[in-house]
Amino acid sequence: MTLRVEIELTRGSFELAVDFEVPAGTVLAILGPNGSGKSSLLGSLSGLLRPRRAKILLGDRDLNALQPYDRSIGLLSQDPLLFPHLSVVDNVGFSPRSKGAGRRESRNIARRWLAEVDAAEFADRKPAQLSGGQAQRVAVARALAGEPDLLLLDEPMAALDVDAAPAIRGLLRRVLSSNKERATVLVTHDPLDALALADHVLVLTEGRAIERGPTREVLAAPRTAFTARIAGLNLIAGTAVDDGLRTEEGRRIAGMLAADTALGEPAVAVFAPSSVAVYPAGDGHPGSPRNIIAASVTALEPHGPVIRLRTDAGLAADLTPAAVADLRLEPGSAVRLDIKATTVTVYPASLTA
Repeated sequence: MTLRVEIELTRGSFELAVDFEVPAGTVLAILGPNGSGKSSLLGSLSGLLRPRRAKILLGDRDLNALQPYDRSIGLLSQDPLLFPHLSVVDNVGFSPRSKGAGRRESRNIARRWLAEVDAAEFADRKPAQLSGGQAQRVAVARALAGEPDLLLLDEPMAALDVDAAPAIRGLLRRVLSSNKERATVLVTHDPLDALALADHVLVLTEGRAIERGPTREVLAAPRTAFTARIAGLNLIAGTAVDDGLRTEEGRRIAGMLAADTALGEPAVAVFAPSSVAVYPAGDGHPGSPRNIIAASVTALEPHGPVIRLRTDAGLAADLTPAAVADLRLEPGSAVRLDIKATTVTVYPASLTA
């Protein structure tokens, strides 16, 4: 069923005002910094919060007029929240049992879903006997055992270790793609979750939607600093000019203009940390069109097979461990950042960012 949402909510001094649509069979990822309104939005959809004004239509039903238990919603959070006194099979069977199914039928449904999430062997265990990844598999089964029309995923991989998270992400991708009628809303801080699971992305800041669109398009061409940061990209804000971007300080950033970028309008220059070359301050002169930025190192962070260098210019660069050692880089080191113009793309900035 397609989900159509218009919500206005006030909590103290915070105001949330957002509208969106999630077509049946698709997943919408909600991204945003802490305090942006993600939890308030999920609370409104689940019925745990009552908005000042809301239209929450799931198919032809107005969820805002229904109690939480009548909304046909499945909720999966970062904490599995399994009932400690029930076995795994009875945890999963709780939802169909609460809808009127008998004990035997509920257990049959539960065992089918446990098999679906590769957790059938845990059926007779208690939650205390499960690892974090195993418990989250059971929680996935429980969320789906009631055949919800709307599935809400609240940071489902946040509490898992690095070994368990990819497996649960793959599991969710499989079970979500198998149902073409259910709408799903995913709240996450991890761009991998959005890329792996979501068809579209909506970015919230201070209770307002500032970016939205197909997942790969939004994360590949972010229009705000927050989205660029979670996508692992560098972003410089300014005004679009014929050869790239001009910052408020008057610096020119050479780059290629995206097709929808208008000269003289707010814009952002976006480029990957891997496209940034790092040299000692004042070392040599570039031989091809480049952007040159003086900076100081603020942090060196392991990032997979590379070291991500953070700078006081707000820009990051990816270097090999050998390059970091050769350059003798450490926090406080003065460096020169070189970025080829051909690796920089200038996009229109979000008007509400």
